[in-house]
Amino acid sequence: MIRIKQWVKNIFVFFPLFFGHRFTDWDLFFNTVYAFISFSLVASAVYCLNDLQDIEEDRLHPKKRMRPLASGAIKIRTGRIFMCVLLCMALFISYIIEIQLFYIISAYFLLNIFYTLKIKQYALLDVFILSTGFILRLYAGSAVTDIILSEWILIMTFLLALFLGFAKRRDDILIYEKCNVQARKNTQCYSKAFIDVLLSIITSVIIVAYIMYCLSADIAIGQGNIKPYITSVFVILGMFRYLQLTMVYERSGSPTELLYKDHPLQLIIAGWIFTFCLILYV
Repeated sequence: MIRIKQWVKNIFVFFPLFFGHRFTDWDLFFNTVYAFISFSLVASAVYCLNDLQDIEEDRLHPKKRMRPLASGAIKIRTGRIFMCVLLCMALFISYIIEIQLFYIISAYFLLNIFYTLKIKQYALLDVFILSTGFILRLYAGSAVTDIILSEWILIMTFLLALFLGFAKRRDDILIYEKCNVQARKNTQCYSKAFIDVLLSIITSVIIVAYIMYCLSADIAIGQGNIKPYITSVFVILGMFRYLQLTMVYERSGSPTELLYKDHPLQLIIAGWIFTFCLILYV
């Protein structure tokens, strides 16, 4: 219900600090850690809200039926208490650290209330709203560090979130075809062919946008001689690997599980991080 493994998504709050060439500023680093904790807590509150709202549908789902609320391991009343406690903790921490962070955390929770109660019924719009949540994570990191966000970071984060969201919708279609169970009410508004086209388009745009970012003047290059565009090799390889996992192996149901379990993807991300660290900090 709390889904601690999903907290890895909140690493995006560190992006302004990392790409702003300030990752070694310990005051800003610890502020970002608090932002990470706040976002993790509010995200868990959202998961509780989602599980409470979708408890009947989850009980029919081959995987989601094992969730604590759907399986009956945790009572509905307990789930509501968990949600309120997590939300209050997130708001309290964010209010102490930075008032702008408090507003962002509040906006994130309100956005997800609208998403859970109504917006997720509308195909396309549902993925766009979820992707907006990743943009709010960037702004949270910016709020606690006073680092201005690059438009390239905003664009690529939004596109990447769209990519992961539509890949997950493809998995919903596979489950519907195999088990005749709709993970979402709008599942029939998608098709594999339609999503495959969307994924191809988004992949192309992400690659082009990333190369343009690497060739721009927005990267704070350190003393090394490594050119930023070299990192595009990892981005292209990573996108192709995820497409392979999605379309060939049909394992796109949980991006976080792939991150934890797929070793080639882990090596690609590690290579990208290592190379970018050399560019920015060496």
